[in-house]
Amino acid sequence: MTWTSRTAPSLDDFARLAREAFDGLPEPFRSLAGEVVIRVDDFADDETLAMMEMDDPFELTGLYHGVDIGRRDSMGPAPEASRIFLYRRPILDEWCERGDVGLGEIIAHVLIHEIGHHFGLDDDQIHHIEDAAD
Repeated sequence: MTWTSRTAPSLDDFARLAREAFDGLPEPFRSLAGEVVIRVDDFADDETLAMMEMDDPFELTGLYHGVDIGRRDSMGPAPEASRIFLYRRPILDEWCERGDVGLGEIIAHVLIHEIGHHFGLDDDQIHHIEDAAD
């Protein structure tokens, strides 16, 4: 394959891969996460990076923003839609550095990690689950 005529996957390409990954999730995982809005941006904005105490925008591949389902009032909807942000450039950078997995697999991994936050899991709990699955 020659790479001289290739272009990097666009934001729309990433959105399609994220949708495919989401659609491939097993039930009831998918239905429980169903109201989450998935958004793809090139990088996190400066405000988000400052909130996360990160200087390098390549450090953040994804982010969950919202009230996790465990902390919601059982009598009503969340105050705002929960959102998962996937950051294209850091994900592409990780994909290039790793070289041992497909881009769709990395996008799915980041998406599932952020859905874990939607379910109320913290990073340590998510990493423990990931380690047990390997």
